[in-house]
Amino acid sequence: MPTATVTSKGQVTIPKQIRELLKVKAGDHIDFVVEDDGRVLVRAGTVHVSELKGLLHRPGRRTVSLEEMEDAILRHGEQRRRGTGRQVKIDRGAGRRSRKGR
Repeated sequence: MPTATVTSKGQVTIPKQIRELLKVKAGDHIDFVVEDDGRVLVRAGTVHVSELKGLLHRPGRRTVSLEEMEDAILRHGEQRRRGTGRQVKIDRGAGRRSRKGR
């Protein structure tokens, strides 16, 4: 099990094995998550963009191209300008939402 020593300034050098496991390098951020039972989890706070691939994938849904996304954004913007899109009204008092224009 890798170990590290805390300096008088409160600094720790993360062992190479752990840096490689977390895929962190100089300048990256590290997150410390304190669990209810007192355990502390250490995880990389910086994620490389390549690790995000598939993050939004939902089984059973087809892949959408960038062109389709851009078209949908344009259509939605046109609907908002004309006021014909689906609108959501938020009832602030009860914390409920109702849909209009379906």
